[in-house]
Amino acid sequence: MHLRLFILAVLCSFPVQLFAGDGATSTVSTVAVPDGDWPWWRGPTRDGIAPAGQHPPTNWSSSESVLWKTPVSGKGHASPIVVGDRVYLPTADEAEQTQSVLCFDRQSGEPVWTKVVHDGGLNDKGNKRTTQASSTLACDGERLFVNFLNRDAVYTTALTCEGEQLWQRKISDYVVHQGFGSSPLIAGSLVIVIADNKSGGALMGLDRETGEIVWQHKRPEKPNYPSPILLTIDGKQRLIQVGCDLISCFDPQSGEKLWETEGATTECVTSTITDGKHVFTTGGYPRNHVAAIRVDGGGEVAWENSVRVYVPSMLIKDGYLYAVTDAGVAMCWKSDTGEEQWKGRLGGTFNASPVLVGNTIYAINEVGTTFLFEANTDEFELIGENTIPGEVYATPVFVGSRIYMRIAEDHDGKRQEMLYCLGTR
Repeated sequence: MHLRLFILAVLCSFPVQLFAGDGATSTVSTVAVPDGDWPWWRGPTRDGIAPAGQHPPTNWSSSESVLWKTPVSGKGHASPIVVGDRVYLPTADEAEQTQSVLCFDRQSGEPVWTKVVHDGGLNDKGNKRTTQASSTLACDGERLFVNFLNRDAVYTTALTCEGEQLWQRKISDYVVHQGFGSSPLIAGSLVIVIADNKSGGALMGLDRETGEIVWQHKRPEKPNYPSPILLTIDGKQRLIQVGCDLISCFDPQSGEKLWETEGATTECVTSTITDGKHVFTTGGYPRNHVAAIRVDGGGEVAWENSVRVYVPSMLIKDGYLYAVTDAGVAMCWKSDTGEEQWKGRLGGTFNASPVLVGNTIYAINEVGTTFLFEANTDEFELIGENTIPGEVYATPVFVGSRIYMRIAEDHDGKRQEMLYCLGTR
């Protein structure tokens, strides 16, 4: 029934102000994000919009525009993060029964270090196409945070940027339905994590330095998969969590629940975005939907449709929503009314989320073909198509005019994951 659910959603030392992609100061976090870094899931502004001023390649292949590529041990669907002169990636080796964090040199792709976080205890239940390393890392400039499902529980672990373990915290027991892939969220002095599952799970705010629990909420006894996300609404940081048939809004620092309403399906995957007036949710089980919920806490559904945008997260720009459906159709809606502006067939199955670079949307399908189309409100305009053959579930990262891409290739009949760095220089 919903086979693909979880095939997905340094210089590490100095504090600087976090900036949004257009150069305006962002209020999404007090954590430093130097120019040129991509420190967590969906990028610096957490919405799939790449930092401004980039000129990544628009044409590539397995050999063209490849600055380097390096083998990745094990298997995972998590995206890379890029911090300072390093690239970090979680992985799981099912043969060795380990879950690890890998570190590579950003300029050469050479391995720097490997840290085994869990030895033994990997889960063999759930969707056969999921992995035991589907949660993207987060970095606060001093520490790396990673979530792993291990020994029937979800754990958050903090490492230094050189791979030394600082602390580890059990979040909750976890009854596997499809798998696990929720990524940690850095918010001020906290790292926020969630482990929704059939046994109830928990949403927690942990002290980034010590791993101590600052606040927590027990969650409904339902399977669900999104990462917690910070949104700026009316000039204030709000933690939004969707799924379990609810949309919930919290103060990220105190954990106070500000409002909660129905409006999502039971099982969601995508990371929520906002236009400042609405929160946009998508789901795929037990029903398909894209919905706009007013953020005043009244629970009013402004509009809703039955389009299946289950796994790839959406984008928003200048009052318009852009999405790629799981079945490979690009779509654009007016964010306040839901009026469809256009749709265009891309082709293939999509798990990775699209990324907006300037005015160009990059969307990669499951077999390694990336489609480039404009964030144009008038019509669908496909401007490019490039392929590196392989299996792709991880969302590519666009930073410093380079593209970092995790691809599983066929090497003499054996699956081999590769980390690619694409660029023109």
